[in-house]
This record gives sequence, structure tokens and C-alpha cells, in this order.
Amino acid sequence: MIHLQRDETKAMVAVHGWSGILLGLLLYAVVLTGTAAVFAHEIGAWSAGHVATRSSFAQPIDATLRRLTAATPPRYREAVNLFEIGDHGVGAFFHRHEVTANGVPMERGIYYQVDNAGRVQRTVTGDADDLFGPRNDDALSTFLVDTHVRLHVPNPWGLLLTGILGLAMLVAAISGLLIHRHLFKDIFTLRRRASPVLVNRDKHSVAGTWSLPFAFVLAFTGSFFSFYGTVGVPVVAMAAFGGDVEALTKAVFGNPGAPDPRPASGGNMDRIMADAIRRTGEAPTFVAIENVGRADATVTSYHNPRTGSLTPVALLYNGADASFIRTKPNVGAVPSAGGTLVGIMGPLHFGNFAGLLSKAIWFGLGFAICYVTYTGMRLWVVRRIGAARSFNWLERSLSVMAFGLPFALVAAAAGFLVTMPLGTAVYWTTTAFLIASGAAIVAGIVLSTNALLVWSLVGATGGVMLLLPLLRLLVAGGPGWSEAIAAGQPIIATLDLAFAATGIWLIRKCWMTVPRAARGTSPLLEPAKA
Repeated sequence: MIHLQRDETKAMVAVHGWSGILLGLLLYAVVLTGTAAVFAHEIGAWSAGHVATRSSFAQPIDATLRRLTAATPPRYREAVNLFEIGDHGVGAFFHRHEVTANGVPMERGIYYQVDNAGRVQRTVTGDADDLFGPRNDDALSTFLVDTHVRLHVPNPWGLLLTGILGLAMLVAAISGLLIHRHLFKDIFTLRRRASPVLVNRDKHSVAGTWSLPFAFVLAFTGSFFSFYGTVGVPVVAMAAFGGDVEALTKAVFGNPGAPDPRPASGGNMDRIMADAIRRTGEAPTFVAIENVGRADATVTSYHNPRTGSLTPVALLYNGADASFIRTKPNVGAVPSAGGTLVGIMGPLHFGNFAGLLSKAIWFGLGFAICYVTYTGMRLWVVRRIGAARSFNWLERSLSVMAFGLPFALVAAAAGFLVTMPLGTAVYWTTTAFLIASGAAIVAGIVLSTNALLVWSLVGATGGVMLLLPLLRLLVAGGPGWSEAIAAGQPIIATLDLAFAATGIWLIRKCWMTVPRAARGTSPLLEPAKA
């Protein structure tokens, strides 16, 4: 039990309410898109029809890398980053480190996009900030991640905004904890036969209390990622390295050692990858090669956490002879508690430390936080409807965001599936989202009641979700279930079923509430009036 004085409780209630209502709509958007982005990789495979299951790093890659190295001008062979793209293809970024006139470090080089057969599909030269935009086949998954990370606001302002939202979520979680006088009792209190106000308050308290630990984790790790590069790195660089961000990066993430610029042909990359997979049990997610073609070349392979662990794994190899050197700490030259803490931030935030199981749990908890955010704002608003006309519009705004955002997200998926075969998915994925968002806003203005608004948005969301499997199969030309399952990609059939089942459920829900929605007496999920 938590005991606060009466005045302190009132203050905490005010803090909890205002922290939620001032930034609640944006916080809801960040959490909902983050919930969808948990399965961004799987959604990308489903939407683009990717059926390859073997990592490009588990296949011969040495010959391809040597061919690309020979084709790359020497000035861009300072380092190369390797990562998977598309249907288990490879992205290879040969680059050098530079500093702009403003003293900002940057990477400039040549970016090769290679398919899983080793064929170069595209070659682009430029700065790192300009090269790694969405491609036609991953426009949907990239859109989901970018919306969650920075709400499509230009950097660094987008990251700062989501960081502030994370802090607001932390404040709401702490204040919500403090105002529960009977915390453990509230976990199990759900008065189903009470008045609608009490029922909704109980649902909000139960969902909020059970998801409280996850809310802390999500808020803290999300704020860390948002502020790390925009605030943390510049401040530390200014304090300890005279503002030299590149020197800070080398000290924290680099591989110390005496330079040896003698030419060397380089060790066999296939041998390195095979050893890394043997040591960790899976293919790397990212490979960094420094000092390409020199005797002091190093290769670092980055892997997801091992089974039963939260800490990602990094293995360091001698790039000249392919020999294993050591397991590399996430931060610094030697293992440390701080390095371990930084290392677990990613798995804790994205929920990818135990495969699909942990992702499914994070997905469910994310929806719980969305529900808590929505019901908390609604409880705050309905108590004040009638006091001022602005609160009626705030209720409409809440409904437009809460139910219009899911509609816009599934519309973006539909836009992607229709235009991917045309090669214009990058443009139309975002455009479809904006068109659907505009339609939701117009509906919020012109429809006569909030109940009818919610009914319309939920029904439209269900209708589009029901169409998604058909669009994927018939318009986008994706693989059928038997082909996908035979290729080892059951996620395609699973997501088809999930979208269809959810669409049917939403449409059925709307069908059952047509009379009440028409009268404007009750929305689908919450009563219109308290």
C-alpha cells in the first residue's frame, strides 16, 4: 500500500492527468506505431513476399566482397559496413570518415545493394544520411519504424520529441503508481456490474497496473535512444574530447591497437562468418570492417543475444588472416556494468531477445499501454464535457487519433501492396497514410456524433484489414500459403490470418452496434458520456 497525504494525492492526480492529456495523443501514436514496429521485420517479409530464409551471411560472401572492393575507389576503402536488405540480400557501404565545415562527423562513400545471388542491383554514392532511405520493397516496414522513432519529424527534432514523450510516459507511470492507495488490491479489482464510469476506471487501473513494469522499461529505454545521439554524445564529447565526436566514438567503440598500413589481401570472410555463427548459434545482424586491405584490418560481427541472455554479442576478428581475437564489449575496450546496461537497452526496447515469443509479449503489452493511454485520456475528458465547448472537440480529437491512426496505418499497408509492383511504394505508402489521416480528420469534423465517428473509423479499419490478404496475393503478386510454408516462411500465412480475423471481428463489432451508433448513444469501445 502507498500512503500519501490528501494534498499530495491531489497533486499527484493533477500531475498524472495533465502529463497524460498534454502529450497523450502523441504518446499514443508513438506507442501504437512502436507496437506495430515490433514485427517490422515480419511485416516486411509478408508485404514484399520475401520467401528466402537463409541469411546472406550464412552463404558464400567472400567472392562478392572482394569483387566490390576491387570496384571501389581506394579513397572509400577506409571501412565497410555489411547488413542484410530485402529478401536476404546484402547492403555494402564502403566509406571514409569525414568532418563537415561545422565540425560534425559524417561518412561518405559508395553503397552497393546486392541480391541473395550476389548480383549488384543498385549502386549509390553520397553521404550516409542521404543513402539509406526506404526502398520499394521495404517501404512499409521502414515507414512503421520511422514513424515510431521520430514521427517523421526531421532530425534531431523528431528524436527529441519522442524522447520528451518517453519522459512524459515515465511521469505518468510514476504518478499513476503513487495515486494507487491499494496497489495490490487494484490489480484484481474489476467491478463489471458497476456504473460505466467505475467499470472503465477499473479497466484503466487494472491494465495500467499490470503493464506498469513494461511502461517503465519502454519509457526509459525509448528516452535513452532518443537522447543518446541528440544530447548525450555531444555533451560527453564537449566535456571530455573538446567537442570531437569522432574521437569519442573511437574511444568508446573503436578497436585500440598500433596502426599497420601495410597492404594485405585480407582473410577469408566466409571463414569468419562460419566461425561467428558457430560461436553464437546464429548469423550476424551487422558486420563492420575497418582498414580494408591493410595488415591492421579488423572485422566485427554483431549478433542478437544468445538464448537466455539479454546482452547482444560482438565478436572481433583479425581481418588480415581471419583469426578470432576476442569477444568485444558493447561499450569500451573492457567489459563493464555500463557497457552491459547500454547493450541490453535495444533488446529490452524492441523485445527481440527471445524471437517471436518475446516479440508477441511486447506486442501485447504495447497494446495494453495504448489502451491505458486512451482510456486515461477519455476518463479525463468525459468528466469535463459540458464544462466548455473545447472539451467536446477534445473528445473528437481523441477519437480521431485513437481510431483514425489504426485506420491510417492499415491504409498505408494497402497503398504499399497496390503500388509495390509499380515501383512507387516509397511515395504511395506515406501518401496513403496521409490521405487516410485526412479522411479521419474530416470525419471528426462532419459526423454528427462522436459515437458515429468511432463506429465509422473502426468499420473502415476492419474493412481494409479484411482486404489486405487479397491485395497481397492478387495485386502485389505475393506467394500463396503453400509456397510460403514450403519455403519456411509461415509468417506470411500467419499475418494473412491475423489481418482477416481482426477485420472480421471489427466488422462484426460494428454490425452489432449499428442502431446505437446511429442514435449517438454509445461508441463501440467506451460509453459516450460518463
